[in-house]
Amino acid sequence: MTISIQTREIQYNAADGQRLVGYFAAPSSQTPHAGIIVAPEWWGRNEYTEQRARELAEHGYAALAIDMYGDKNVTTDAKQAYEWMMQTFADADTIVNRAKAGLDTLAAQPEVNADQLAAIGFCYGGKVVLDLARSGAPLKAVATFHATLAPKAPAVEGQIQGEILVLHGELDSMVTLDDVASFREEMHAAKVDHEVIIFEDAKHGFSNPLADERAKANGVDLGYNLEAERQGLDAMYDLLERNLSA
Repeated sequence: MTISIQTREIQYNAADGQRLVGYFAAPSSQTPHAGIIVAPEWWGRNEYTEQRARELAEHGYAALAIDMYGDKNVTTDAKQAYEWMMQTFADADTIVNRAKAGLDTLAAQPEVNADQLAAIGFCYGGKVVLDLARSGAPLKAVATFHATLAPKAPAVEGQIQGEILVLHGELDSMVTLDDVASFREEMHAAKVDHEVIIFEDAKHGFSNPLADERAKANGVDLGYNLEAERQGLDAMYDLLERNLSA
């Protein structure tokens, strides 16, 4: 049975004054649902991110695809994406502050149970949600797909409040297996409940059906892998089911 969903755009502001535009999707029922922010790849809050929010809504969650660049800026050009992404690194607090603004906006929606929050992120968005979790945000679960794993600051014991799931491609040349090992050490040191799943023959961007097209157009090492995408999504939904209630 397909769940009827509703969608809308929501404008909100970050602590730095930047206007942000999120894409909200939720079941059409009146009952509040667990809420999940969806942090985008470095391309910005595009149709792919919105699609993931709609899929979450169809699974019974309320989801907000968050805007990290402002004014819902998106691109398919890797140089532009890199420029925008690096702008969010210029101030050490920008990423967490903008992600927190999105989480607070999600929690304030009448369709959302503000005591049941989680986050998922893709590529750059994976770093966004991991750093948000490291900041102590009230997230019961975090899932990342081909994420940048290096922290703004390493996790401190007791700070991360939920279970972490990292979904990674074995052939990812942008985030190496050494980076994964360092992340595992960080999580163990902070006594964080976490799992890392590594998919064979999967590159960076494995969850995005447009990865091969973007790779060819921009000369970057990306690749779509249908089986890794399916297995990753199954693992993500298992994580959410374990940790969230309506």
